[in-house]
Amino acid sequence: MLRVALDLLPVDARSRHGCLRDYFCDKDAIATIVDDKWQLELAWNGGVERHVDRRIERELLAWGGIGLAEMATAKHRSGRVLTALYDTWTLWSWCQWVARENPAGDERITVLHLDDHRDLASPRLVNSGEGLCDLITGLPFDVRDPVTVHAACESGAVGMGSFLTPFLLAFPNCDVRQLGQPPKIKETRDYLVEPAAVIDQLLAPGTERPAVILEPTTGVGAGHYRATNDLTAWLENIAPGPVLLHIDMDYFNNRYDGDCDWPDRYPRHDPPIGVVLDRIDAVTAAIRNAGILRRVEDAVVAFSPGFFPAEMWQPAETRLRAGLAELYD
Repeated sequence: MLRVALDLLPVDARSRHGCLRDYFCDKDAIATIVDDKWQLELAWNGGVERHVDRRIERELLAWGGIGLAEMATAKHRSGRVLTALYDTWTLWSWCQWVARENPAGDERITVLHLDDHRDLASPRLVNSGEGLCDLITGLPFDVRDPVTVHAACESGAVGMGSFLTPFLLAFPNCDVRQLGQPPKIKETRDYLVEPAAVIDQLLAPGTERPAVILEPTTGVGAGHYRATNDLTAWLENIAPGPVLLHIDMDYFNNRYDGDCDWPDRYPRHDPPIGVVLDRIDAVTAAIRNAGILRRVEDAVVAFSPGFFPAEMWQPAETRLRAGLAELYD
């Protein structure tokens, strides 16, 4: 249970719900007044009405028949690949590699980020003076300690839209390559990744939370972020060193984009399954042909319920496993 001052949330129920959704993102928060404060109860949502893709429950049979509320923590590993439903766990998986290999803070790491989103929002972390801590639990957070990262992913302090931020702050010489598709990414653009901060408005008002901003530049390299829809531009001039791979399946199809009004959205990224499978083949072939696959130290595949259509999960995974076979057991 969390408590915040009454003046930090709107009295109007609809406005308050919107504020809590914006702040906690992946988790639902129920606010009630207790002793002149708002008491917040957080939970992963298991309500069918909250999930725009009506096929999800059927496809969860392949995940042991878990419920909707359990999707947020579902994951399993095969070789160098962690497969999850929520891509939050990308950070935890990469931090396990960090704990094993202990790279220097200035290590040149290439991050291959296939995604319809940047995932560079500010996590709900704050600098305690002795390092970062989780604003929801108060526990310490350190990308070199996977136990603390796991706890932050479970609490919701780190979420689907913010998992890249703490990693890039810890390893500022990452060379990030985001591969996207129209309508969100239509050309190649390059940026510098700069550390920043946002001011917290709810759990620790006035304190600074870690953030990054992207400043336009040209070219790729350490501390750069390239967003492109072109496979050649995505993989060009990759320097020696470790490669970390993140595949959010909404790169291939983002029919819903987490939006209940998706049928009215135009244009939207919603190719048929045949096109999706062809694109998987093209991406995996590009990685292999560039000699990158053997350099991938850790990879995460996330199915993003409510973004990537559930009826495509199984055929897409089968094709992806074939294309990246050497990464799996």
